[in-house]
Amino acid sequence: MMTTFDTLSYVAQTWGLMFLMVLFAASVGYALWPRNKAKFDRAAQMPLEED
Repeated sequence: MMTTFDTLSYVAQTWGLMFLMVLFAASVGYALWPRNKAKFDRAAQMPLEED
């Protein structure tokens, strides 16, 4: 029989992993979304611009 700590630990680890996987997929999706290309290209050139 699992103790309360073991049960809570299992649930937290499982849902924490799922949350981080969804967050990672959303971040990659946002970075690779075609609509954001112009914004990221402009941001990539900002350090090279002269004032």
